[in-house]
Amino acid sequence: MHLNALLPRHPVPALNVPLTSGGRFVLGASPAEHFDLLVFYRGLHCPICAKYLLELERLAPEFSSRGVQIVAVSSDGEERGRQMAEKVAARGVQFAYGLSLRSARQWGLYISTSRGQTSIGIEEPGLFSEPGVFLVRPDGTLYYGAVQTMPFARPQFQDLLGAIDFAISKDYPARGEYTGEV
Repeated sequence: MHLNALLPRHPVPALNVPLTSGGRFVLGASPAEHFDLLVFYRGLHCPICAKYLLELERLAPEFSSRGVQIVAVSSDGEERGRQMAEKVAARGVQFAYGLSLRSARQWGLYISTSRGQTSIGIEEPGLFSEPGVFLVRPDGTLYYGAVQTMPFARPQFQDLLGAIDFAISKDYPARGEYTGEV
């Protein structure tokens, strides 16, 4: 098995997923001024995801004021995706569902198997992707990426706002792009 690591300054995989609000999110079709922030989450079964997404929703106006569009994505089906959007009272964050596990793997996300019901009494899907956070430039290249093997210790959105401010004001390039011999 080969895990995919995305490279900064290189094109990211395609992403075309349905939105709980109707329509579809097609990465690159209508990019934000500075970045599209893609937050891949485990699904409705994950209480840590809900808390994380609540914080993202709280800060959504801050991201928007910086020219950043936000999409939260999971491999959950439509009903579970809609329930998560309702749980966080989504207004500034778009919620997408139905991410294929093949697409999740193309994005470099880890895949987990079900362990049954979670601490909040919701059944885990048979297979689901673990978290990832990506900033994608309007030209479709990766600026920032972080993937986790577990729901814990994710990038903090307040820190990400500061990083975005710095990147925009200093025209700071994406880093980690070197692929030559070491």
